[in-house]
Parts: sequence; structure tokens; C-alpha cells
Amino acid sequence: MISMRTYYFSKRILLTMGIIILLAGIFLSVAYYFQHDPTIAAGQDEPIFQGNTGSKAVAITVNVDWGEEFIPAMLNEFKKSNAQVTFFVTGKWAEKNPELLQQMAQAGHSIQNHGYRHCHFNALSQDEVSTEIKNAEEIIHKITGQPTAFFASPYGEYNPQLVRTVQGMNYKYIMWSVDTIDWQRPDPSTIVNRVMKKVHNDAIILMHPTDPTIKALPDLLKQLQAQNYQMITIDKITGGKIDDSHNSN
Repeated sequence: MISMRTYYFSKRILLTMGIIILLAGIFLSVAYYFQHDPTIAAGQDEPIFQGNTGSKAVAITVNVDWGEEFIPAMLNEFKKSNAQVTFFVTGKWAEKNPELLQQMAQAGHSIQNHGYRHCHFNALSQDEVSTEIKNAEEIIHKITGQPTAFFASPYGEYNPQLVRTVQGMNYKYIMWSVDTIDWQRPDPSTIVNRVMKKVHNDAIILMHPTDPTIKALPDLLKQLQAQNYQMITIDKITGGKIDDSHNSN
């Protein structure tokens, strides 16, 4: 015959096991929700580090707040290789170089937002972030007639609140997956090697207008073409599937 003490002890164990099973079920349900809800899975507070076409394509992005003397040569190299790139320019730079900005846009390249000043966005309030982006947006639109919908922060800074603020302005927050680190002015071959060692489908490749970059571009673009990479703008590489039928053998 089972004693009352044993009975209550067994009942307590069963109750404890029931609570553990219930909590495990809740945990698994929440985990499933986070894994399968598209808005959460996409990472609402995270920038975009690469494209989503699933194709043999890369987006070259050029952050511009200086180096205007090198841009004509860059445009020439991009034209030779039929490369369409994205220039993230500051509003302050655009004000000083309107004719050059028009040339960049007329060549078919995408002109996007790098803020009005090349400042530390992590240190700005939400209102200050909004002002920086809107000022640059208005200047770029006035000069090129084109709206901006993508933002790349100076110094590659980001945090969840900053990303939410930018997204709240209907902008996509862009980072990169391949960095040339060309602002350090390395040997041109170093720039080429850095890209070709890490390049992948849907890569976003970060550059700046420097002398070594110009010297690296002919070989770099040639190697990308040899590997059948399309060189497209940021809006295309983040917009889903593209037609890459011309790359099929």
C-alpha cells in the first residue's frame, strides 16, 4: 500500500514535469515564430550586408565625400567594363560638385545617400539623423532629378535605433560584405586580391575614390567579368531575382 507521503511526492513530480513540458512547448512555439515570421527573420534592426538575387552578381558601392579628382577616371573604367555602380555621396560634397554628380547619374549609375555631412551617425539623435538624410536627399534630387532610397553611413556605423530611424524614413540601410579598405591607399594589387579572395554571389563591394583604386580597377573589373559576375546597382541587387541568362553557358 502506497503511503500518503509517497503519493504526494509522486504527484509533485508529475506536476513539476507537466510545468517543464508546458514551458518547453511555449519556448518551442516562440522559437518557431521568430524563425518563420518574415519580418523578424529579415532582421528589422539590421542593415543589409549583401544582395538577395541569388545570381552571379555584385554591387560596387563608392562612398564619396572627397576624391572628386579621381571620379572621372573611375567613370571611364566602369564604362569600359559595362559596370553600373552605386555612388553614396554626402550632400555637402554634392553641393560642391554638381556637374560631376550629374555626369555620374547620366552615365547610368545610382546616386544614393551618405548623409549631408561625413559625421558619426551613432552620436546623433533621431531628429539629427533625419535632418542629415533629408538635407542630402533634397540636394541630390535637385541636382540629378532622382530620389534616393538607400543610405550608407559614414565610417560604417550602425546600431538598432539608428537602423530603425533610417528604415522609418523608407530607406534601406546598406553596409558591405567585401571591403577594399582602399582609403588606406594600399598597393593596387592588394585591392584586387582583397576583392577576389572574398567575392561571392550578391556581394556588396565597398570602394572610395583614390589613386590606387583607379589603378586597381582595370584588373579587378576584368577578373570579375572573367568569373561572369554582373556588376549592377544597389537597387537591383537588393530587389530580388535578376535576369542572368546571358551568363549561362
